[in-house]
Amino acid sequence: MSEEDKSSKTEEPTERKLRKARDKGDVPSSRETGNMMTVFSLFVLTVFMLPQIGPGLVAALQAPLQSAGQIGIGSDGSGLRDIGGILRRLSGELAVAIGPALLVMLIAAVFGVLIQGETTVAAERMRPKISKLSPLSGLKRLAGPDALVEFAKNVAKVLVIGAITVVVARQTVGAIWHAPGFVPEDLPDYTRRAVGLVLIAATVFLVPVAIIDILWKRSQWMKKQRMSMRELRDEHKDSEGDPQIKARRADIRRQRARQRIAASVPTASVILTNPTHYAVALRYQQGVDTAPVCVAKGVDLMAQQIRLLARENDIPIVENRPLARALHDSVEVDAQVPTEHWQAVAEIIGYVMDLRRNLRRKPPEGSQLRDDP
Repeated sequence: MSEEDKSSKTEEPTERKLRKARDKGDVPSSRETGNMMTVFSLFVLTVFMLPQIGPGLVAALQAPLQSAGQIGIGSDGSGLRDIGGILRRLSGELAVAIGPALLVMLIAAVFGVLIQGETTVAAERMRPKISKLSPLSGLKRLAGPDALVEFAKNVAKVLVIGAITVVVARQTVGAIWHAPGFVPEDLPDYTRRAVGLVLIAATVFLVPVAIIDILWKRSQWMKKQRMSMRELRDEHKDSEGDPQIKARRADIRRQRARQRIAASVPTASVILTNPTHYAVALRYQQGVDTAPVCVAKGVDLMAQQIRLLARENDIPIVENRPLARALHDSVEVDAQVPTEHWQAVAEIIGYVMDLRRNLRRKPPEGSQLRDDP
């Protein structure tokens, strides 16, 4: 990636970008966490488990040597079977002896991955890539800031842990030199205590190193995931849809709504209005409808279209502000009017039927016949 491309990536990554990176196996990963858990597991093995597993391991290795003169090995195929049996017994005894140690190492490795917070398994990371074999790419990685940080970190670890080892070794040698009645059989205990002290001191030192490394890797990963304004716009188009396509779909929806209204409004018996913002077209045919039915409704421009169609088809328009608003909110198209509005709607429909029979009378309370365009 060129410097110009890097400089253009100034925006924080979206959740979708981070999710795609995780799906590909691209997550922040710290090697120092694994190193810390490895050293700590070695400390546990040396101090706590070695005294228990040591005798079993020694016994498993001594048994074939002690009974070497008593083992009979045949010739040809039987000899191979005899050797196979010996090796199976030795392998089983060794597995029993070092099995707990391997289990501790496995638990430490898994815990070292889990404490980083970002874990994923992706086939993308397992596929071979030719770009990783490029010498030029390797040189760029060696000269990059990450390589310099790794180099400084490794030098610091070697110096600190080396100094700890020297100090502990000098103290141990001094203790052995001044120990009264020291015999060679005591050397393993001194060595084990010294190694345990070095390992626990190294673990204490590696804990802050691992924490700093996790924060550094996460910061670098977030920096790598940054997006340019163009990428943000492209992602918005992918997730929300192209604005032109969305506008086209909205036009199609409005056109279909107008077509439905054009077909349904002429069947209405009356139009209730607010008077300008809301319009509800109701149909009631005696002997056909058990209750008034809403055949169309709309707000603002849609309400205006309903009123125009009503005038073209000579359908009465009655203004009743609270009833029109209530019906618009409570009844769906092609559904019957709720029972709580039957009385008010029945009075308006009765009034409209009287008008069609040329029976002029006062409109229901709160209602007004609209004749203006």
